[in-house]
Amino acid sequence: MNSRAPVQWPATGDIAGWKNWLKQRLAQAQQQPAGDMSDHHGQRPAAVLIALVPYPDGTRIILTERSHALSNHAGQISFPGGRIDPEDADATAAAIRESWEEIALPPDSVQVVGQLGVYHTVTGFVITPIVAVITPGAALAAAPSEVAEIFELPAQTLLDPTRFQRRWIERRGVRGRTLFVESEGVVVWGATAGMLMLLARALGVGGEPQDQTVS
Repeated sequence: MNSRAPVQWPATGDIAGWKNWLKQRLAQAQQQPAGDMSDHHGQRPAAVLIALVPYPDGTRIILTERSHALSNHAGQISFPGGRIDPEDADATAAAIRESWEEIALPPDSVQVVGQLGVYHTVTGFVITPIVAVITPGAALAAAPSEVAEIFELPAQTLLDPTRFQRRWIERRGVRGRTLFVESEGVVVWGATAGMLMLLARALGVGGEPQDQTVS
């Protein structure tokens, strides 16, 4: 049983108080590495932005469908983000830069509230998820070479572990278990679903995913 207080969503007119609550929760959470912990040769550092947008009718999270022309994770649902370049000061700078390049998210609309532990992918990326509150109203636009579509999906669905399913999946001839969650017809799975689960746990959301791998 999770004894921590339930997740809070912003009350009208108190976005500042909600941001402070997020900062406290993320600072207090035990941030452990997660994902595929296999010993990949030449692990590549990357960063993504978990962008929380507080609207009067509910908080939403920005996600993208990656271009089908990309060499890594083509067509998958993901957070905006990418590799950390040498000129990036840190993971936060990389996540903000990539979000501007991929979806035209203005850097001055991004208010970082914390980060999660690194997430290892089966393709050898070591991802630092940066959590931020976004000022509503930004005119987002997809960079066609990288992003096929932009979504804003309800946080109360994406951060509810009981709505997740753990399923078998086979990739590159290897069978393994991974998380899936569906919202408004969009299926999120793999590393993105895993990082959403990490955020839910960091914010104190209880409940377990449905395990469809147990026969």
